Amino acid sequence: MSRAAKVVASIPVDDLSERQAKGEHKRLVEEIARHDKLYHEQDAPEISDAEYDKLRQRLKAIEERLPELVDAASPTQRVAPTPSTAFAKVRHARPMLSLDNAFSDEELQAFFDRVRRGLERETDLKPDDEIGFACEPKIDGLSISLRYEDGAFTVGATRGDGTTGEDVTANLRTVKDIPHKLKGRVPKAFDVRGEIYMERKAFQEMNARQEAAGDKTFANPRNAAAGSLRQLDSDITATRPLRFFAYAWGEAEPRWWKTHSEYLKLLENWGFRVNPLSKRCRTPDEVRAFYRKMGEERPTLPYDIDGVVYKVDRIDWQERLGFVSRAPRWAIAHKFPAEQARTRLNGILISVGRTGALTPVADLEPVNVGGVMVARATLHNADEIERLDVRVGDMVIVQRAGDVIPQVLGYAPEQRPKKTHKFEFPTRCPCPLETKVQSEEGGVVRRCTGGLECPFQQVQRLHHFVSRNCFDIEGLGGTHIENFWRDGLLKVPGDIFRLPDKREEIEKREGWGELSVRNLVAAIEARRSISLDRFINAIGIPLIGEATAKILAQEYGDAEGWLDEMLNAAMQRKKHPDPVKKEKAAAEVGESYGRLCNVEQIGVTTADAMCAFFTELHTREVIRDLLRQLAVQPVERRVVAADAKLKDKTVVFTGELLAMTREAAKARAEELGAKVTDSVSKKTSLVVVGANAGSKARKAAELGVQTLTEEEWVELAR
Repeated sequence: MSRAAKVVASIPVDDLSERQAKGEHKRLVEEIARHDKLYHEQDAPEISDAEYDKLRQRLKAIEERLPELVDAASPTQRVAPTPSTAFAKVRHARPMLSLDNAFSDEELQAFFDRVRRGLERETDLKPDDEIGFACEPKIDGLSISLRYEDGAFTVGATRGDGTTGEDVTANLRTVKDIPHKLKGRVPKAFDVRGEIYMERKAFQEMNARQEAAGDKTFANPRNAAAGSLRQLDSDITATRPLRFFAYAWGEAEPRWWKTHSEYLKLLENWGFRVNPLSKRCRTPDEVRAFYRKMGEERPTLPYDIDGVVYKVDRIDWQERLGFVSRAPRWAIAHKFPAEQARTRLNGILISVGRTGALTPVADLEPVNVGGVMVARATLHNADEIERLDVRVGDMVIVQRAGDVIPQVLGYAPEQRPKKTHKFEFPTRCPCPLETKVQSEEGGVVRRCTGGLECPFQQVQRLHHFVSRNCFDIEGLGGTHIENFWRDGLLKVPGDIFRLPDKREEIEKREGWGELSVRNLVAAIEARRSISLDRFINAIGIPLIGEATAKILAQEYGDAEGWLDEMLNAAMQRKKHPDPVKKEKAAAEVGESYGRLCNVEQIGVTTADAMCAFFTELHTREVIRDLLRQLAVQPVERRVVAADAKLKDKTVVFTGELLAMTREAAKARAEELGAKVTDSVSKKTSLVVVGANAGSKARKAAELGVQTLTEEEWVELAR
């Protein structure tokens, strides 16, 4: 984040100018989308639940002040990111919605008041009548939906984007808490919703086994549960200690239960595990007492919870209250405050990432925070250490908000030892080369200048290369890469594809055997053919992530053509060292450089970073080495027929689509020749308006742009 953006982010929403508010809204939408992807698709969150909730609260406050900024693409209007393509997609019979959150008693009381007002308006409820609530601990796991037909389990899916999830049926069949055949009278066709999770003790034991085997370890039980469920090999899932609690339903034909509490009892009769701590509370005071009780018992529970969920118990009342945007009006999640503990700061370590960024890490006296032992906590950067003024020997306050990433909040002044010294951030990389460290991005990021010669960066780049969204090589994570690198088996990515020639040597290593080596070789050989976008993402080009890699692949088509253009652009930029301020002026530097600058989502800053990357001889050697061993699949360019229905039309989708996913709708529009964009302007040809549409529909009306209902769109798209 730039210094200017940091200043705006610190200003209260009510004090922002309209221009600042719009810029802050755009930043928050992009940042939340990035964190959603990390959490839901990669099982690798970078921030705590509490920090994430703060981002969403600030976004919501801006949208309440400027309602015209609200549209269907806003995180406040949707459940989660689009499901990944690693699994087949399953469309939920009824959407799996998210819940609104309450963080304070005032917000909880506002929920109670809204429910009562709504029921008094929609029913014959009197002011003194009781409104019962079904209350249950909020398990920190992965939401899933189980489809049963004639009592038999047929399909299981993740939440996904709320409308479409991932088909993980084979993996769910390995979970012992999920019955394959239900007992007693059940609906002919219905969906059981619940949470896949992992108990703390089982998680710690599994992590110990993973580490001993040199495999990937997980940050917390939630990540472990999500990662285990999303294995492409169900045999691996079967070895993971997954559990399941059932607590809701989707479609149910016929449905005869009248309350949520009655449904929970039916679930137990059918053979499901239901959280025994679930309770029906008759009054708001009873609800608050239940919340306090769960907060007190939280450290002793065998699983992680991050709050309590309250639902209006009567189902006919739920139906009268209905839904708003992405959440029901009749339920809310009451989140726990971040858990904290005090412990001694034994040292400050420096880790080096794949791009050379130096990150300080607090080395702590191990302490129990929220039922988990914490020995490391991020200190983010040099500025954060200066702000906190933490010193080695201090008694520091550690927070593990949302049970995700531990962080240091500050120190206890009354417990500071007499002789302490301010931490001096290193000016040399801690790697054996001791390369000079330089400040970037306004001085916040300090980076090793050793590039790919830095051993730490070499190892981290190898980790990135085999990660899920890159080459996704199973069995080559964790400490294996570090051990192979240390012993000279791996130095550059191309060495991974030379490992099959060293199978006899690997079999003799500790923790390896004939079977594990055979599996590793099979995983490597399976990746000798790779799509161009994954190839580009895996190389680790600065500022280029998964989405931009796909855009580059579509723009350049094949690996050789793309590489030639990158090298040409790098040479052209090297010959013209003067700053290039605008994309329009980029063509003056050279044709290849100008083309790169004008690729969607690239621009001058990113193009310059890419050119610097390709100027390095080592980079070119690494890529050429890989291309000699791999078959990088070219991208099929989209050819639009001359008589295509929407040729040369610009189409925008807004609101919730029920007949197909947003992605499927966009793909169909492109098949019909359209260019699909996310914003409405005078150049827009057509806006498809789904349910709960926001500002885009209003803007289309203001500009006189043609609009279609979803039914009209479906007819057009036939």
